[in-house]
Amino acid sequence: MERRADGVTCGGCALSAVGAIGAPSLWLSLPRTRRHLGGGFENEGMDWTVLLTELPFVVLGGALLPLLALTVVMRVVDRGRGRPRQD
Repeated sequence: MERRADGVTCGGCALSAVGAIGAPSLWLSLPRTRRHLGGGFENEGMDWTVLLTELPFVVLGGALLPLLALTVVMRVVDRGRGRPRQD
């Protein structure tokens, strides 16, 4: 049985989009991030540079980690079926 590549590609894109949206949402909900963005007492500890230093890494990590996990799972599934690798 052949696996259709377009279903896997669509799933990878969907996982990447969910991760790219979900990771910053989680990051913004953390107490440390809220404190840096003005949630401290009288703006104590306010540091807007986290938007330039941390946020890009959070978005990239959120987009790339699901793709990496999907790749690993697909390799394990293909090896479990006894398919030779097509490198």
